[in-house]
Amino acid sequence: MFTPETPRNLPESYFVSIGYDGEKQSVYIKLYEPKTKHIYFWYDTTNHKPYCLSDQTVEELQKNSALTGHSGFEKFVEVEKYDALNDRNIKMTRIVARDPLSIGGRPVGCIRDMIKAWEADIKYVESYIYDRGLEPGMPYRIVDGKIEAPGREPAAESARAINDFLGSESGEYRKLALGWMRLLECSVPEFRRAAVDIEVHSPVANRIPDPEEAEHPVICVSVVGVDGVKRVLLLRRAGVEHGAEQVPSDVKVEFYDDEEKLLVEVFKVFLDYPVVLTFNGDDFDLRYLWHRAQRLGFPRDQIPIEIGRDSAQLKYGVHIDLYKFFFNRSIQVYAFGQKYREMTLDEVGESIVGMAKREIENSVGELTYMELAAYCYRDAEIALTLTTFSNSLVMKLIIALSRISFMPMEDVSRQGVSSWIRSMMYREHRNRGYLIPRSDDILSKKGSAVTEAVIKGKKYKGAIVVEPVPGVHFNVAVLDFASLYPSIIKVWNLGYETVLCPHSEAECRQNIVPNTPHWVCKRRRSIESMLIGSLRDLRIKWYKPKLKATGLTQDQRSWYIVVQNALKVILNASYGVFGADRFALYCPPVAESTAAVGRHAITRTIEKANSLGVEVFYGDTDSLFLGSPRAEQLEQLVAWSESSLGMMLEVDKNYRYLALSSRKKNYLGVLPDGSVDIKGLTGKKRHVPEFLRRAFYDMVQILGEVRSMEEFKEAKERIKHIVRECYLKLKNHEYSLEDLAFSVMISKPPEKYVKTTPQHVKAATLLQRTGVEVKPGDLIAFVKVVGEPGVKPIQLASVAEIDSEKYLEYIKSTFDQVIDSLGVEFEDLIGVRKLEAFFQ
Repeated sequence: MFTPETPRNLPESYFVSIGYDGEKQSVYIKLYEPKTKHIYFWYDTTNHKPYCLSDQTVEELQKNSALTGHSGFEKFVEVEKYDALNDRNIKMTRIVARDPLSIGGRPVGCIRDMIKAWEADIKYVESYIYDRGLEPGMPYRIVDGKIEAPGREPAAESARAINDFLGSESGEYRKLALGWMRLLECSVPEFRRAAVDIEVHSPVANRIPDPEEAEHPVICVSVVGVDGVKRVLLLRRAGVEHGAEQVPSDVKVEFYDDEEKLLVEVFKVFLDYPVVLTFNGDDFDLRYLWHRAQRLGFPRDQIPIEIGRDSAQLKYGVHIDLYKFFFNRSIQVYAFGQKYREMTLDEVGESIVGMAKREIENSVGELTYMELAAYCYRDAEIALTLTTFSNSLVMKLIIALSRISFMPMEDVSRQGVSSWIRSMMYREHRNRGYLIPRSDDILSKKGSAVTEAVIKGKKYKGAIVVEPVPGVHFNVAVLDFASLYPSIIKVWNLGYETVLCPHSEAECRQNIVPNTPHWVCKRRRSIESMLIGSLRDLRIKWYKPKLKATGLTQDQRSWYIVVQNALKVILNASYGVFGADRFALYCPPVAESTAAVGRHAITRTIEKANSLGVEVFYGDTDSLFLGSPRAEQLEQLVAWSESSLGMMLEVDKNYRYLALSSRKKNYLGVLPDGSVDIKGLTGKKRHVPEFLRRAFYDMVQILGEVRSMEEFKEAKERIKHIVRECYLKLKNHEYSLEDLAFSVMISKPPEKYVKTTPQHVKAATLLQRTGVEVKPGDLIAFVKVVGEPGVKPIQLASVAEIDSEKYLEYIKSTFDQVIDSLGVEFEDLIGVRKLEAFFQ
């Protein structure tokens, strides 16, 4: 049975997790002590209770017998809140309950269902964090049973810097920025952690066992720790051969005759390590272990796992599911530069740390002991390495995001960026005594968007994309607005409370957002402007310059990279969330106003560039492509932007030449060193067939060698040869199925696709019919074939069935995106004017 350690006194330890103990009716916090590398528990001593708010008076609520007679009701408390939507102080009634489920969470019979309630949808542990002013990821100590912060402040140099680069801002704004700096410059401990992976016997090859049923035995578990532990636990089974030694010599291989004893040993690992890493452990590894232990008769108090609807937690330590973390689109794009596309351990591991899964020819149940051990060990090894590379960047990134969002590590690693921003906003509301508005109140007060979207499916008009000037342009400079949308939110004071504010005075009503009917408050500053603006200023004016400084230690540089990535992830999503209807503070006019100001800024900057004699070849969202600008012209443009728009422009890149097609968001730029930037071109995408990717990158290499217009003639001939070779091999069926395969990840079970059925889903459905299990996250490899349904998985197809004309069209579209910028027509490359003539 697990009994947490709850010391009366504890030196500085890091707040890593929070939970609620139903039996004790108390919040508890998990603290990681870096010297002992152990987790300790602290239970609330303040008698804090769950609550929600009502706009009815205490007297009115007392008449509600269903409410006052609720088994979880405790008391009413009158409180005063600031209502930012209406810019007024109001009296509210706090309805205090004995437990969180009484407020909300039960299918029926919750207090929030009996009245119109505010702040009733906030998780109780989050509400506790906000009310107590706690900071997840930061150090605390326990003194005589009470938890307290050490009171660390940023270095004197940092405080002086804040006053220097934010000298024109208000004292409130500088104080907020200094608070962020205190959080971001606090040290991060090295967490003692281990990665765990399990393998389960399945009687049907390629079928993943159901973790809810847990019918089959756990046959192998690997444990790889930062402390040097390397273990593989194997279950002995009749008829299984030992096999040749395939695991590294320092890996300890242990055999168990009894599955229960193997699980007991695994559970000891969960009670030993303060942090346990898995890859998809929420949905499989830990979930399967919990259900399997139940099936084998383990008492619940001897299973150190707690299963939730969408997660699996550890009773003692912290469970980080790396699959959930890397699956996060913002992490994928802004923290790791889209190095990986599919969310498989194989793809993520190979793309980020150069480690791929071990290939096996047979199903897991048919492997020898040593083959199974090597296969399972490699999975855990990859998972651990994903958190140790680059000076533990991933663990530090999770902590940095935890501090910015005021969310514990486990929630940060599982939830999306909109949840992080929501939590950051909620915490600031509570900190200031603001009422957290209901989403329907915001929508009814502010209304929907008024501009018409250009892109189908969008709710309002988005960013401007300047028509490209097709052709090849030499000596091109790319100017970027530094954090354009966060800058707009700051400079224009945008927020749900300030856009379309309730004031009737002319100073507000005449402060119109360009090309919209929306006005912006001049009397108050929005929380969004303060929070996002201060984070933006720290990134641009402090951390980015810091990275370029000389004399940094490796640890300092590593940490600045982490902070940069964390801020980038938050800031790049800070505009879009307000236009997403799932966001708790959804306010379409805020997102619409941000986009409108962005279009206005780009348009005015183009006009200014033209007035300076600089030609603009192309523009997209926050970037402008300028032809052969002189240094003094760039300096003038940058200075004008800061003084007139309040936004910083910076030279992002210089291209030797830029090949622009007539299509928007499609270009190829060659940098001075010959490396090539590719934007939006089909050939670079990972789902395209391998033969086409090879041909595309052969063409890219040729274009990277071009240094003048004269050299294009030779380049065109070489490209022509590449394209014709593709055609001839396609015509003669010389490509293998693997060469011709499209690879697309399936994000949900095939039967869940109702409105449309994409090609990879059609292929997946055919696979299912043969008995192969298809699950979300699987990569479906398929080819285009003649006849219905037009595609087949490569496992079921033959080269003779290939629809060559479909591939020919795909080749044309891939190369057309580049060669039309070179003034070449595709048909000229292959020597025919009609595509069908190629196959005659």
